[in-house]
Amino acid sequence: MSTRKPEGYLDGQPLHPETLMMGYGYHPKLSQGAIKCPIFQTSTFVFESAEEGKAFFELAYGLRKQGPNEEMGLIYSRLNNPDLEILEDRLTLWDEAEAAAVFASGMAAISTTMLTFLRPGDVMIHSEPVYGGTDYLIKQILPLFGVRTFGFPAGASEDVIAAVIGRAESAGRLAMIFVETPANPTNTLVDIEACARLARAHSGERRVILAVDNTFLGPLWQQPLKHGADLVLYSATKYIGGHSDVIAGVCLGPSELIGQVKGFRTILGTMAGPNTAFLLMRSLETLKLRMTSQMKNARYVADFLADHPKVARVHYLGQLSEDDPQHEVYHRHCSAPGAMISFEVVGGEAEAFRLLNALHLIKMAVSLGSTESLAEHPASMTHADVDPEERMEMGVTPAMVRISVGVEHPEDIIADLRQALDRV
Repeated sequence: MSTRKPEGYLDGQPLHPETLMMGYGYHPKLSQGAIKCPIFQTSTFVFESAEEGKAFFELAYGLRKQGPNEEMGLIYSRLNNPDLEILEDRLTLWDEAEAAAVFASGMAAISTTMLTFLRPGDVMIHSEPVYGGTDYLIKQILPLFGVRTFGFPAGASEDVIAAVIGRAESAGRLAMIFVETPANPTNTLVDIEACARLARAHSGERRVILAVDNTFLGPLWQQPLKHGADLVLYSATKYIGGHSDVIAGVCLGPSELIGQVKGFRTILGTMAGPNTAFLLMRSLETLKLRMTSQMKNARYVADFLADHPKVARVHYLGQLSEDDPQHEVYHRHCSAPGAMISFEVVGGEAEAFRLLNALHLIKMAVSLGSTESLAEHPASMTHADVDPEERMEMGVTPAMVRISVGVEHPEDIIADLRQALDRV
C-alpha cells in the first residue's frame, strides 16, 4: 500500500517517484531555505523539556502507543536522524512500501533482518546461489545461533520448493524464506509469488517471513512487495547509491515489520549515518536516468557477447527464450532485464583471467550498479567463500565473468570487450 503524503500530489494527481525524489519529505523553510537537505552531523538532539524527553523515549522503546497526531521526536542518531528519516521516506516510493529502514551496508540490512525474525530452533530455507557474503551468513553464522538452513535452486518449481520446506520442517519451525532474485551471479529468477503462497500456507501463530533481496534489478525493474514478499532488501551501495562512493543497505515493507527491524537496528547499531543518507538522497534524484541508460546499454552488450565465438554462454534476462520456464516468471515479475550480465568464455579460469586482465575501459572490481562498467570473476572473488562443489552445482563456473554495465557509450564498452576477447 502506498504511503504517499499530501505533498506527493499536484492538483489532485499523484506525482511520479522520479519527481518526488527531488524533495519529498524535506521542507527548505525548516533549514534556512537550503534547497538540499543539510547533513545533520550530530550525535544527539536537545529536548525542550524533561517531559518531552520522556515522551520521546516512551515511543522509541515501545512503552506506549503513538498518539494519532504524535510524531516520533529526535533523540540520538543511533535511533533517528533527520537525514535518515527523509531518506527512508523517499525510499518507500518506488516499491510503494509503508516504511523503510536504512543500514550501514547491505549485509547489515540482511543480517539485522534475519536476526529480527529468526530464533534458536527455527529453520530458514533460501534460494541458491546468493551473494557470497550472504551465503557465509546463512551457512556459517546462523547455525551458531541455533538456526538451521536449507537451500533450493534458484529457478526451482513450487513443488520442489515445497519439498525442501517439508524436509526443513522436520528439523524445526519454518520462520523465513529468503530469496535473492535474480540470483548473483547467474541471473536466475526465483518465483516470488510461489514462495509467497508457500510462506502463507506454512504460517501459524508466527508468520513465515518472505524476504527478497532485489539488488540485481533494483527498485525500478522489479518490485517484490507487489508479488507477495513481506520484506524487500537492497544493497544500496549498488544501483541506489550508484557512484561507487557509499556503502549502505535498505529493508522495506509494512510498518509493523519494519518497526521490529528498526528495534533490532537500534540495539545492534547497524544504522547508516547522516553522510551516507545525504549521498543516497543525491543519488536517488538520478536513479531512473542511470538505471535506464545502463539497461539500454546492457542490451547491446549482451547481443554482442551472444554472437561472439569465444563466448560459450550468456546469462542475461533480456535473452530468455519463450520456451524457457524463466520467461514466464520474468514477464510476471520484471519490467526490464536490468544491466547485469554473466557469461562464460570458451575455456576455464585461465581464459577468463586473460579477458579480465586485458580490459581497459571496464574496471576490474567487485560491486555493481555504478555509473562505470565493472567486471569480476565470481568463482574466485565475490563467491570465493562458497564451497567449490556447491559453486559448480549452482552454475558458478571457473569460466564465468560477471559484468555490471555502466552509463558509458555502448560502442565503447563493446570495443573494450572485443579487444579483450581477442586475447583469450
